[in-house]
Amino acid sequence: MAPHELKTLFEAFGQTESGLKAREGSGLGLPISQKFVQMMGGKITVKSQIGQGSLFSFDIQIRPADEAIAETEPPVGRKVIGLAPDQPTYRILIAEDKEVNRLLLVRLLKPLGFEVQTVENGQEAIAAWEHWQPHLIWMDMQMPVMNGYEATQWIKSSLQGQATIIIALTASVFEEQRQTILSTGCDDFLAKPFRENDLLEKIRHHLGVKYIYEEINNREATNEENQNFLSVSFMQRESSFILHPSFLEIMSPAWRNQLYLAASQCSDRLIFELIAQIPPENAALATALTDLTDNFRFDQLADLARPGEG
Repeated sequence: MAPHELKTLFEAFGQTESGLKAREGSGLGLPISQKFVQMMGGKITVKSQIGQGSLFSFDIQIRPADEAIAETEPPVGRKVIGLAPDQPTYRILIAEDKEVNRLLLVRLLKPLGFEVQTVENGQEAIAAWEHWQPHLIWMDMQMPVMNGYEATQWIKSSLQGQATIIIALTASVFEEQRQTILSTGCDDFLAKPFRENDLLEKIRHHLGVKYIYEEINNREATNEENQNFLSVSFMQRESSFILHPSFLEIMSPAWRNQLYLAASQCSDRLIFELIAQIPPENAALATALTDLTDNFRFDQLADLARPGEG
């Protein structure tokens, strides 16, 4: 690279002359790498000679993980099935204007043992916080009447509100938006769509919740076998609920046909609306269908609901 190109090397969407000629990449790799290094307290540097190549290097401060901390880490690839005994009763408030999203969060958290309440806007969130004092609030940032930004600022402006964990639910992944969310007083954020385990891990991290995990085969496994298991578990969202077309027979033929059409159109919005109609006693089915939708497995959903299956 020419010396004059080094000055703009880490700018977003900036590319060198050789990069433009190659017509590959978007110019975001180096800015993202630089941001990661900076977040870990380091600095990335580059040395380059035209016609020979470039050398990128960075230094970061690391230390071995403390054993006490390591012991608190959740088991990898294990599904949460409940709360461990002898813990406080954790109260969680869901502030979300979309009914289907509220229902899905309730169906995810309540069966585990959390106390859950829901509200539809920021104004109701403040009122619920004042009389119920939740330990944690899942705060949608875009709501009518009063949005999540205003509600968070109001709650966090009081000494009592400082003790309440507020985690933003947002569809935005842009760094500027994330910084704005945190500047309002939110303790953390989670991007939509989210994974079930990511949501539960946020709760564990901020409240110190202890979970009960499903049992797995205790046989010895090689490193390669373990890696394969983790890979499959990750792709399948650690769900132990094995779906079969016959399970959908609890719903009407019209509902199954609508699910098939929604999956064929790759419409997650319509699918979530249909999932919200599943009776509470069939929460496992709703969770499994949500898993497939969040992973964009519209093909599997279509196969399950295809007319004539079952």
